[in-house]
Amino acid sequence: MMHWLWVLIVGGVIGAIAGAITSKGKSMGWIFNIIAGLVGSSIGQSLLGSWGPQVAGMALFPSIIGAVILVAVVSFFVGKN
Repeated sequence: MMHWLWVLIVGGVIGAIAGAITSKGKSMGWIFNIIAGLVGSSIGQSLLGSWGPQVAGMALFPSIIGAVILVAVVSFFVGKN
């Protein structure tokens, strides 16, 4: 049970970092931060592999890069500033 809580927290932090990098952090809520972090982690690790430090089973650098890609694509299609 604690592992899943840790995964959600790390996913939220990764999503918040991606929102800050893409300057969309203020328009994203905490639920979208968690979703962006988890889905971005999956995208980043499948595209770039699992290199670098890992927290809660997620490689940090590929996860952040994947989340940035996800947030940029979603914000492009949604069209929010």
